[in-house]
Amino acid sequence: MGYLIEEKLVASEHDLKGLMKFAEREEWKECFAAVIDAHFGPILDEAELDPDSLADIVGPDWQGNLWGCAFEDFLTLEFDDSGKNIVDEYLKRQSWREKPPAKAYMKALRSSIMSLYEVSDVVPGESMKLRDLLRGSEPITVSEYSATQSLKQWDRLATRVINVKGKTIISGGLLPFSFEASNILFTGLNKALELEASQQLENLSDEDLQHLAPVFTLSWLYNLLEEVAFQQDPNLINSHGEPIEFHDMHFAFASRITQKQIALELNKVSALTQESAKFWNWVDRRKLPNKRSGVGGQEHILETMMDDGSRVLGNIELKGKALILSVNSAGRAKRGQELIERALGNMVRTPLSEIRTLKQMIEDAPDRPDKDIEEEIPPEIADQIMRRYLDEHYRKTLDEPIPTLNNETPRQASKTKAGRKQVVEWLKYLENSTANNANASTPMSCYDFGWMWEELGIKRQ
Repeated sequence: MGYLIEEKLVASEHDLKGLMKFAEREEWKECFAAVIDAHFGPILDEAELDPDSLADIVGPDWQGNLWGCAFEDFLTLEFDDSGKNIVDEYLKRQSWREKPPAKAYMKALRSSIMSLYEVSDVVPGESMKLRDLLRGSEPITVSEYSATQSLKQWDRLATRVINVKGKTIISGGLLPFSFEASNILFTGLNKALELEASQQLENLSDEDLQHLAPVFTLSWLYNLLEEVAFQQDPNLINSHGEPIEFHDMHFAFASRITQKQIALELNKVSALTQESAKFWNWVDRRKLPNKRSGVGGQEHILETMMDDGSRVLGNIELKGKALILSVNSAGRAKRGQELIERALGNMVRTPLSEIRTLKQMIEDAPDRPDKDIEEEIPPEIADQIMRRYLDEHYRKTLDEPIPTLNNETPRQASKTKAGRKQVVEWLKYLENSTANNANASTPMSCYDFGWMWEELGIKRQ
């Protein structure tokens, strides 16, 4: 379901052609221009783009949806001191032109609110459940034909949920939000609402969101431009301005040195924070500038942050008779080696380094095991191999530190209320990204993560 740019709503019974034509009148041109500027002006200015260039980047598939988001926002707004609204004025003057379903749809849009929804229980061609991630309401079932053909569990949508003559549907202005785009949106909403740290986005009111529809459009566009810029030139740096290059440095223990002895010395280093018996974060507690990047050809900053605002410079892990330092640049590798050697001296030997570029990391990502299965293997055997691989991979993951869980393991994080909330988001991200990125014909695309929820003692929600 969606808009054909500046022309009509695809669903004929909810035809808005008359209302769109009415919006072209002189009395509404300036008002609509202001709405369009609110939705697209900031991104055009920051990325130094003209409207045509932005349209080329967005592509024809999404131009109509973006225009639809702005137009639907326009339908909800009141202008002048009198509170004049285009839907009210149109139905007052030309209601006789419209059929009852179209009039009911316009009235529903008039009082609608843009929000971010999480998708579940998709019945292709029929319905889905949507949970409002910003207002905290219970999931509701909406009737929908087109969008449900491609949506997956835990997908996220920015749209308007409306009730038309007893039927709950979504509006034509719809934008899919990745987990990354959602984070950009959350940051934008926090800034727009000037929320304090203790306030929660999931408890927002209709009044909070009523005038924030442009934040959704801009967040979606920011994320799109960052993806495009990265695809064209993945020029990643860290907060020190150093090119991203992944270094794993293996420090073998000296003779008769134990992990316990190493741990005692590491805990004396102020720049290290222990997360588990065998894992430390190397952190920088200085407050460095954190500028938005990646738009208009700028460099992308890749950085991991702690809850207190500290930047994670690297990780240290003890495995067997070795200490492994992992960092994301050559400069940090050098400084990290100096830090380890000052702290441990002759307790460790000269390190062996494994260096990988970003491209190599992507190519070696663990979500591509299907490429290693020869085509000659019978499909049923290949499926068994794949499922065994995925089971082993994800079971191992439960006991590994995860950056998005503050470098705790999923088992550790699931023991606290705040940690469980993060684990839920992590599990949903795993399920959603696997379903969306895997080949539909492979076991990965339909891998059942249910056992992970059960093993971590978390209710699937």
